[in-house]
Amino acid sequence: MSLDSPVSRRLLSDEVFHRLRDSIVRGELVPGEKVKDGELAERLGLSRTPVREALARLTDIGLVESKPGVYTRITTLNRRDAEKTLAVLRTLDRLAIETAVPVMTRQDLQRMREANRDFARAVAANDTTTALAADDRFHAVPTEAADNPMLSRIVEQLHPQIHRILYRKFSTLLGGRNTIEHHDQLIDVCAGGDARAAAELSAHHWSELGGHINQLFDTDQFTEAAAP
Repeated sequence: MSLDSPVSRRLLSDEVFHRLRDSIVRGELVPGEKVKDGELAERLGLSRTPVREALARLTDIGLVESKPGVYTRITTLNRRDAEKTLAVLRTLDRLAIETAVPVMTRQDLQRMREANRDFARAVAANDTTTALAADDRFHAVPTEAADNPMLSRIVEQLHPQIHRILYRKFSTLLGGRNTIEHHDQLIDVCAGGDARAAAELSAHHWSELGGHINQLFDTDQFTEAAAP
């Protein structure tokens, strides 16, 4: 849904939060861009209050930064934050999988297979938005099976930080056959019931992704994200 589409008043700050978050991930609101609650409220057809609430939540998860009375702006992309976020996600995903594998059902494994098929179709169609949504659904299965609400909440908060990078360089980072094959490998190991092996495989995949992202920073692939 476009940022400029009016929001029903009953949805208020939750809908505004998701709309702004997705616009940041897609790069419609670019790194370093200054934003004003009044202008955003006008575009969304709302009062300033739900916009301010949404901006505060976006600040909490690191997508927006502000200096009172001076500016509110979209945070820039930088290597240090990416490395820290990836390290946490790698650790949490490993914990989720190690916890989930002993209790995963056939239905869980089927959901992972279906998500990976959707991911593969989206990759073939060069549809980044759908591919990332399918990738989220894939990884959400073991996270939900782990039945740890705090873990799920933290992962949900951190994913947009990495999605900003993946969205810009999707074909380089996730768009090849490797990711589809990695997903298939993880499904097979989970189905075999080896929790430790599945956790190690997941951690390895996250480390590979981190290496690819570092290479992009090394070659100045994110120079467009410099602060104004």
